[in-house]
Amino acid sequence: MELEHKHERLAPLGIFLRRWLRYVGFSMVLLALALVAGVGGYHWIAGLGWVDSLLNASMILGGMGPVSPLETQAAKLFAAFYALFSGLVFVILMGIVLAPLAHRMLHKFHLAEEDLGE
Repeated sequence: MELEHKHERLAPLGIFLRRWLRYVGFSMVLLALALVAGVGGYHWIAGLGWVDSLLNASMILGGMGPVSPLETQAAKLFAAFYALFSGLVFVILMGIVLAPLAHRMLHKFHLAEEDLGE
């Protein structure tokens, strides 16, 4: 996923949008993997059913918090670590999704400065 370099022209909008969609797609794959890990943990460690596991993992990944009460120490520890993991996943995914937008904006400003002779 190569971005244009400092002295290259700004990529046309179509190329930029395709590139950004690849980054978004990659982020969705990472999000799905994180969700699968959470569903599996809630199912096998906390002993919840599949739908309740999906609900709890989705709520944690979405930043809302767990829904079902957890009974065992192992389940509570899993929920704590999964919540911390989910916070990191959110930050990483936002970085991946916003990186092409930030790069394009900074590249555009750099090209504008070159046009001004600065």
